[in-house]
Amino acid sequence: MNVATLPHLWQSLVGSMASFLHRRSAWRLLVVLFGLLFAQGRRRTVTTWIRAAQVQEDFPSFYYFLGSLGRNCALPAVSLLRAVLHHLHPELPSDAAIVFTLDDTPSERYGPHVQGAGIHHNPSRGPADAAFLYGHIWVTLCVMVCHPQWGPISLPIRSLLYVRKKDVPKIPAHYGWRFRSKLELAAELVRWAADMSRFLGLPMHVVVDGAYAKKPFMKEATGAGLQVISRLRRDAGLRTLPRPRRQPRRGRPAVYGSEAIRLNLRARQKRGWQTVQVQQYGKVKEKRIKTFLATWRPAGGVIRVVLVQEETGWLAWFSTDPELSAELILERAAQRTTIEETFHDVKEVEGLGEPQLRNIWSNVGAMEATLWEFTLVELWAWDQPQEAICDRSESPWDDAERRPSHADRRKALQRWCLRQEYQRLCQDRLLQPEMQEFVERLLRQAG
Repeated sequence: MNVATLPHLWQSLVGSMASFLHRRSAWRLLVVLFGLLFAQGRRRTVTTWIRAAQVQEDFPSFYYFLGSLGRNCALPAVSLLRAVLHHLHPELPSDAAIVFTLDDTPSERYGPHVQGAGIHHNPSRGPADAAFLYGHIWVTLCVMVCHPQWGPISLPIRSLLYVRKKDVPKIPAHYGWRFRSKLELAAELVRWAADMSRFLGLPMHVVVDGAYAKKPFMKEATGAGLQVISRLRRDAGLRTLPRPRRQPRRGRPAVYGSEAIRLNLRARQKRGWQTVQVQQYGKVKEKRIKTFLATWRPAGGVIRVVLVQEETGWLAWFSTDPELSAELILERAAQRTTIEETFHDVKEVEGLGEPQLRNIWSNVGAMEATLWEFTLVELWAWDQPQEAICDRSESPWDDAERRPSHADRRKALQRWCLRQEYQRLCQDRLLQPEMQEFVERLLRQAG
């Protein structure tokens, strides 16, 4: 097989992304993504990528290319981000907003000589219940899009590697690596995304976990023109709105009120609660909420607070845009879970964490290639009918209406490429019906 069997969408998008790389090695990006798509086995290392792309004779150049890609991945990511927004912008209503999701995720590594790796808390403990893992931490930015049939999906665009301060001296000095916290990395990502998305003229929201709802991140995000939606701590130091001045006087107007707001007391009060309908997780649910305006120093001013009564107790959410409705805030908060689904699929389906590389820039390049391959698969499957992606007629025990998973979309793209190669090889030959049926069975089993 060769890269010519890939869809035209892939070739055009990857071609525009590769145009920002060095001319002598830019063509390797499409080959790497092609090998990543068809890599097989339990451990999909970079070796399996090269073997699937059938470029074994030139394997050192592709290893070096990943390091170059890791150092220069920002500009190709710009091209992919704008392609995603252009591809989906015509389907957005006039009052829509560009929604970004951001979070960090670990990827395990093995061996003492992996640059940038360290011991980190394990957010998703497995059967061994290990509280820590050895590997890398990636702060990742995604664009949240809503498919008309499959619902919201987070498409990863770019990630930055977080290295602990104690592990930075282990990285060779000529790399010029310096320590930056997760909040600083997240702030860089949202500033970059805001600058690259401003051309659409739409409002921009970023939905993050409560761990990122801190002043260093929120100041940069709001300064870049994004509205932050996140979870609020129960002991957050909220204040009332400032009282209007009765008489004009010199000095700057007050930003924060003089009285403290205790969320525990607000949640215990029986008055002020109302029932609203919210679209969450593909269903319309009734929620008991209480919403009000407050001031909060990490946000730099007024926020809208939404208290919602759940089965396990009450939760607090907020938005730096006080004009945002409580229903939309809760809907965006539920959509944040799509980035967790993306992390799961990138690890389990695309094999994130399996390329065992030592060089820090090669690890960054492999990470970016894996994220881009996920996004390109989703873009290809966006307009495909569900029957072409996942045919469950041979599985009557399965739910035929269940939305196709990312694994189904990836396998469908593999079958499409194999069918294109088969038609190219047999376009001048007349095969017997038995042979054609046999080939079709092989294609259905592909992937």
